[in-house]
Amino acid sequence: MTNTDYQPIGNYGLIGNLHTVALVSIQGSIDFMCFTRFDSPTIFASILDADKGGFFDIKPQLDDVDYKQMYLPDTAVLLTRSLSEEGVAEITDFMPVKTTEENCALVRSVVVTRGKIPFRMSCQPRFDYARAEHSVDGTKHEVTFTSKSEPVLSFRLICDVPLVIDGKDVYAEFTLAEKETAHFVIESATGDKQQSVKKALHHYTVDDFEKTLNFWKNWIGKSKYNGRWHEMVSRSAITLKLLTSCEFGSMVAAPTFGLPSVIGGSRNWDYRYTWVRDSAFAMYAFIRLGFMEEAAAFMNWIGKEMATIEQHQGTLQLMYTIDGEEEMPEKVLTNLAGYRQSSPVRVGNAAYDQFQLDIFGELMDSIYLYDKFHGAITWSFWQHVERQIEFVCNNWQRPDHGIWEVRGKQCEFLQSRLMCWVALDRAIKVVEHRSFPSPLERWRSVRDQIYRTIYEEFWSEEKQSFVQYKGSDILDASALLMPLVRFINPKEPRWLSTLEAIERELVSDSLVYRYRLDSGASDGLDGEEGTFSMCSFWYIECLSRSGQVEKARLLFDKMLGYANHLGLFAEQLGRRGQQLGNFPQAFTHLGLISAAYDLNRRLDSFPEF
Repeated sequence: MTNTDYQPIGNYGLIGNLHTVALVSIQGSIDFMCFTRFDSPTIFASILDADKGGFFDIKPQLDDVDYKQMYLPDTAVLLTRSLSEEGVAEITDFMPVKTTEENCALVRSVVVTRGKIPFRMSCQPRFDYARAEHSVDGTKHEVTFTSKSEPVLSFRLICDVPLVIDGKDVYAEFTLAEKETAHFVIESATGDKQQSVKKALHHYTVDDFEKTLNFWKNWIGKSKYNGRWHEMVSRSAITLKLLTSCEFGSMVAAPTFGLPSVIGGSRNWDYRYTWVRDSAFAMYAFIRLGFMEEAAAFMNWIGKEMATIEQHQGTLQLMYTIDGEEEMPEKVLTNLAGYRQSSPVRVGNAAYDQFQLDIFGELMDSIYLYDKFHGAITWSFWQHVERQIEFVCNNWQRPDHGIWEVRGKQCEFLQSRLMCWVALDRAIKVVEHRSFPSPLERWRSVRDQIYRTIYEEFWSEEKQSFVQYKGSDILDASALLMPLVRFINPKEPRWLSTLEAIERELVSDSLVYRYRLDSGASDGLDGEEGTFSMCSFWYIECLSRSGQVEKARLLFDKMLGYANHLGLFAEQLGRRGQQLGNFPQAFTHLGLISAAYDLNRRLDSFPEF
């Protein structure tokens, strides 16, 4: 196995059904898919081990082929094109959107638009993160794969070209002339009587295809955003929707695990869980775009979590599984080599039991916005929230692991203090709006105490900047949130000098490092990471708010130039502008939406020459 067996992380498109997703490479191979839920074990994971991970590939048997990908407009239906002198072929990939996890399906249709092209389809599933053996049984047009692990998982592959069973894999070789098609569907096998192959293929490729197109067009059609960069904002919104569970209302931070922020390094985490922070920020984006149903679903999810933890006198933790479980034990998959030998490959996330104070601020801000624009905060819901605010009042001075989830020493982080201030400030606003009987005088007193503490104890005269944690002289990009959450006026001298200091130490054109690993809070790991794309969008929004609108506009367009060919972003960018880390990353896309929204609004107030 060599690094050439791996596509760049950015060479993938995303399809999904609001319960799970699949990554489709620009060459038409499905190299990652958890089946049948975001946090289920994989059945395809060759992106994490080219030899052992498993894949589902449809490839033209031609020597010289160029590949291109696009989404059908305003949808999550992906089109992969193969172009050669001999002809042109297209693969259409989608997953029918369903309200329940059952009957998960993936549909692949091949058509030749010019010439006559031979193809080879290869379906090589590897169950349970490639740890479980499986059996294969079937006929010429229908094959069932069944795992030999517990719990047993089974799916069937149906198609309209002859299949050949080869050990534990299945392949098909076929030739299509111009306008001829071939269809392949994998669907979860259930105890229900299944349709015949012919009826099922028609159902998936005609009925479900039309329903899926209409679902996505109708959904994005509800967006209230009509400003500049409309296509990129819409693509980011669809991406966030793809990462949101239809069943639970929660959102995964990213749909993948193990994709490295340092190629060959060990910063390889599992992001298939619901971070309160990320989800709350995503609610800002949904609310701004007018998607109140998604905001309401998340509020229902977080309300259930708060009600549950009160039964054992607890407080919110920073992350949960998508169905609200509290534990995500971290394990190493020693059987997988990792993306380009980036190991260890981890599933689960040990950060779940970290103490992170900032989550209360992000959550409270989303509740405030939801109440302001939707008007649906009830007294019974607020009583749960109030207990969390009281926790903030009593614990805001504690050191924690912070937004970057450092696995070393806890510190008194600026961003954690900042978001404690936000939690109290927005709680006060909700109470004033709703006239709830909450202890406003106490909350105002603590809020103001936090403000003074930040302003006086987290300021460095030498750096002329706010610093990462109390007593340090380290700069941190999370300080960019200060004007974005309205803690400080974006034109105040103390903030402008902070912005200048961040530009000197953390910014490279439009790219922003979260902080310098050699001097900031230690994450306990070696190696230099890339720039954080969400920090770039924070920086751009700060420029916009500070009045540097034209500079912000130029840098925003430059950042859009770093997106992959489909408008998708991972967590980070490498030195050559390559996507790094889990992909696509919700935080990056919601940052893009926020920056576009603010910048567009300010450009409308400035005359364009």
